[in-house]
Amino acid sequence: MFTPLIQPWDSHNQRLVSNVHPTAWTNPTPSGKYNLVVIGAGTAGLVTAAGAAGLGAKVALIEKHLMGGDCLNVGCVPSKALIRAARAISATREAEQFGIHIPSGVTADFPKIMDRLRRLRADISPHDSARRFSELGVEVFLGEGRFTGPNTVQVGSQLLRYDKAVIATGARASAPSIPGLKDVDYLTNESLFSLTELPRRFGVIGAGPIGCEMAQCFARFGSEVFLVETSHGILPREDRDAAEILRASLERDGVRLLCCGKQLSVARDPAGIRLQLNSHAKGYDVLVDQLLVAAGRRPNVENLGLEAAEVAFDSKGVQVDDHLRTTQPRIFACGDVCSPYQFTHAADFMARIVIQNALFKGRAKASALTIPWATYTSPEVAHVGLSTKDAESQGIEIDTFTHELSKVDRAILDAETTGFVRVHVKKGTDRILGATIVAAHAGDLIGELSVAMRGKIGLNALSGAIHPYPTQAEAIRKTGDLYNRTRLTPFVKSLMQRWLAWQRSE
Repeated sequence: MFTPLIQPWDSHNQRLVSNVHPTAWTNPTPSGKYNLVVIGAGTAGLVTAAGAAGLGAKVALIEKHLMGGDCLNVGCVPSKALIRAARAISATREAEQFGIHIPSGVTADFPKIMDRLRRLRADISPHDSARRFSELGVEVFLGEGRFTGPNTVQVGSQLLRYDKAVIATGARASAPSIPGLKDVDYLTNESLFSLTELPRRFGVIGAGPIGCEMAQCFARFGSEVFLVETSHGILPREDRDAAEILRASLERDGVRLLCCGKQLSVARDPAGIRLQLNSHAKGYDVLVDQLLVAAGRRPNVENLGLEAAEVAFDSKGVQVDDHLRTTQPRIFACGDVCSPYQFTHAADFMARIVIQNALFKGRAKASALTIPWATYTSPEVAHVGLSTKDAESQGIEIDTFTHELSKVDRAILDAETTGFVRVHVKKGTDRILGATIVAAHAGDLIGELSVAMRGKIGLNALSGAIHPYPTQAEAIRKTGDLYNRTRLTPFVKSLMQRWLAWQRSE
């Protein structure tokens, strides 16, 4: 019998599981060959299955755990519910600057926060449910799928034959090799959202997006938070100025940041979990009640029978070409199981490529995708395209234009002046190669620059796009103004001055 990992087993989680892995579900009886068999019902698998069925394909979708994958169950959806609650707390605590007095102070009711999370997750779950996909024309099989050859997959006692197959099994949390870590009960994103009590002391290993987001949340809820990063600085993939702004924000919220953590070890202790490390030549001995490990992901390639299907894979996942075809021409892959971009939206658009290429002999390329991403801290950090470091490593000369939010009226009125819009263009042109935004809603703003890059709209054109006043998005337009000022060379300026002088003399 299927046993869900989702806890606690309350009415909300029972409703969730009834949608995404109903216990009374009866798998269909396979009949004939499928155009497409999809293994994995996370974002990549769901989009592939629904899109293919909508085009008339005969599709089978296999899921051994919870439909919706990480995003719905243990990723984007529950984490953003926590983040919203944490932002509400922070906004209330900062109300004094707006002339609003809250005499009794603000405290977090953590059980209610988590109850809301579970309720909203259950509310969203019908969209990813077995019933909905069955109604879309997809034959949904709940169970473990395993290749038995290059054109067959077995689910339980049933054998499914196909013309093409898609591996969309995603990835899972992995733990770094830290002495003593295996001996303690630590959390990952797969267990974090089952908490019902706020830990008084909360440790986080890994200062990437998940680590930073959750460290800030729990600090705002009232935990004493220790964020450990073994490398130099937080958000190592991001612009260094952006990371520095976030570091200062985390520390203002009370997060104790232990960067460059060396000789890190973990041990059980009667009083909790003990972390010992050196940070910047100083030794630390820290006790926490709960420890979140947010320092890596591992692709789900085990027990799929990939060898029988002649599909090559390694520790980084299933090997695919730019068309997302594996080493077996009949089989494609998409999403976290094969991509360095482990984002829900990246999985979504990779699935669209697979539909074209697998069913209609298309030649769409994953490398043609423009993939933005965002870290949903306060402020948010969003990015698309090349960074300064990327440009340097690739030998690409760039010009960079930065507009500070402190010079944007709406940001001043919102008291959200910490941040910037930074755009990189090919040197001597207005062609946008990349951008970073640090702002309260940077994840929403970065879309404009993604559209510009996708549509080959230059920074000059963005300068001429009228934005409502006052909005924080004006910062994007103003980077275009900065570019246009570089076009006013001394020679061009002298010509204009002569023309204007001539007009005055008429």
